[in-house]
Amino acid sequence: MKFNKSELLTASNLLSALRALLVIPLWILMDNLNSSGMRYTVGGLLIFAAVTDILDGWAARKYNQVTEAGKIIDPLADKIIVGALVIKLYLLNEVPDYYIYMILGRDLLILIGGIIVTRKIGKVLPSNVLGKITVVFISFSLLFMLLGVDRSSIFFLILYYSSLFLIVFSLIGYIIRALEFIKKSENESVQKLQF
Repeated sequence: MKFNKSELLTASNLLSALRALLVIPLWILMDNLNSSGMRYTVGGLLIFAAVTDILDGWAARKYNQVTEAGKIIDPLADKIIVGALVIKLYLLNEVPDYYIYMILGRDLLILIGGIIVTRKIGKVLPSNVLGKITVVFISFSLLFMLLGVDRSSIFFLILYYSSLFLIVFSLIGYIIRALEFIKKSENESVQKLQF
């Protein structure tokens, strides 16, 4: 699949690219996480990343810039920043082993599945609401771990266990959607051959 320059250089795609690039200062700043106020600085950077995620979707719809490239860049930027955050928190002993495996495993399977689906149907499987909700729950769980929120509080526990449920549920949902898109594409191909 090839993309032309004008499709890549849209406002929404540039915002997504900016979000992905935020991983560099995020990673560097987290080396000094226990310095005075650094957790809040990193937290502010993550909130800025979340704002760019909201703005890139808004800009794509508002200016009619929904592109196949954007369907790749936007979720990839989410995966890069969440992946870097969970890896760094894991290295700092802030995240349990199984949590990093679940997050990275889900993202890796979706990435591989996305490549397979794109090759089979010739277009990118778009993100859905369930995937976005999952990223929000994971992001807030990681943000609260970063900020040192009481992990025994009912609020944190609901958020955290919801993120675990959504990681599994969204992966199953993605697999079902991917199979439906492939089946639909194959049926359309058969119908074209019959005519």
